[in-house]
Amino acid sequence: MSDSLDIQQNGAVLHIALNRPTVFNSFNREMALALQGQLEAAGNDPAVRCIVLTGNGKAFCAGQDLAEVSDPNGPPLKTILGEHYNPIIRLIRATPKPIIAAVNGVAAGAGANIALACDIVIAAQSASFIQAFSKIGLIPDSGGTYTLPRIVGFQKASALMMLGDKVSAEEAERLGMVYKVVADDAFSEHIAQLAAQVAAMPTRGLALTKEALNESFSNTLEQQLETEECLQIAAGHTHDYNEGVTAFLEKRKAQFTGA
Repeated sequence: MSDSLDIQQNGAVLHIALNRPTVFNSFNREMALALQGQLEAAGNDPAVRCIVLTGNGKAFCAGQDLAEVSDPNGPPLKTILGEHYNPIIRLIRATPKPIIAAVNGVAAGAGANIALACDIVIAAQSASFIQAFSKIGLIPDSGGTYTLPRIVGFQKASALMMLGDKVSAEEAERLGMVYKVVADDAFSEHIAQLAAQVAAMPTRGLALTKEALNESFSNTLEQQLETEECLQIAAGHTHDYNEGVTAFLEKRKAQFTGA
């Protein structure tokens, strides 16, 4: 296991903390590949029903480690995107488990866009988001040009990407970039409670919801209605659907298994 990640499992919740705090959890090749491995393994592990992605130290993630990219022996940009970030974004969206981004501090560059790709984004009050690419002459990557305009609108996304303005946690919540902002001193407890709540939900149904949302980005209305029909039928064949309906009729709390 790579030291660049801090992995802890608490019941059905897998906590993945980016663990390069001295460089604000900026990505190098080792950490990128390690994160891919953890996401893939968690997606295939029935014991994992919720994933929390966060950062150790003061930052969530400062994006790419510029020392690596400027090293003559380091990977070129083509490799960094094709082998590091693009697979991470694909895994986040394809993993059939809900992923909570617990943004504990600054999320810059690829770090910001990785957070935005997650299913639920919670930010500490002191956190911030920066599309920092223009400051070094690059374009936003890690799916940022896809997700951010759909969240905040074309004009706002364009300005944030070109100007590289810092967005506070409160402003990010107002813009719809995060689901909720939590006071710093209550952040860890809130994330633990939320993750436990999500892990106790019907995991397969959440995975199908995620799949429907993914399809919605490219479907017409008619295609999306067909997608919903297909996925709803699949959801209707799950154990948790039967348990949910039975619990409702029996006026008791449902006990979902994730199957």
